[in-house]
Amino acid sequence: MALYRRLYRLAGLDGGPHPVLDAPYESIEAATSAAQDWCNGQGLNCPIGKKAIGVEVMTRSGAWRTVGYPINCLRSGITF
Repeated sequence: MALYRRLYRLAGLDGGPHPVLDAPYESIEAATSAAQDWCNGQGLNCPIGKKAIGVEVMTRSGAWRTVGYPINCLRSGITF
């Protein structure tokens, strides 16, 4: 049996890949860390639509499933 490696991504308000942070992440911690770094930097001056961030995980079938909505850039820091 092959090992299954989970991949995560950050999603935008529309449910698709985040318009700026569209990249695969090896862990949920790596994804939320990237989102927090962006929110505290470039994201500070972005419109509200880009500040809404959700975390998704790729299922075994290749589909993306939302696993959480961290507090977004509207507040300082990202937490679940």
